[in-house]
Amino acid sequence: MEQSELESKVQQLETGMAAQEASMAGAQATQAAAQAGMTSTFAATQTGTWAVMATGSVALLTGIFLGMAIAKD
Repeated sequence: MEQSELESKVQQLETGMAAQEASMAGAQATQAAAQAGMTSTFAATQTGTWAVMATGSVALLTGIFLGMAIAKD
């Protein structure tokens, strides 16, 4: 092989490796974004669940005290 042929092949390999590295970086960024989205969704779900439970507890206690007040009369 001639020198120019070898240089051409090395350049093609370098270009291919650079494209592969860019692709891998993009995949990692996508995975990180997906994980962040799942984490925030889980946190919102937890918050919503606790809010509903707190509201239900307050409503139950209010109902009990209203029932006791009505039953006294």
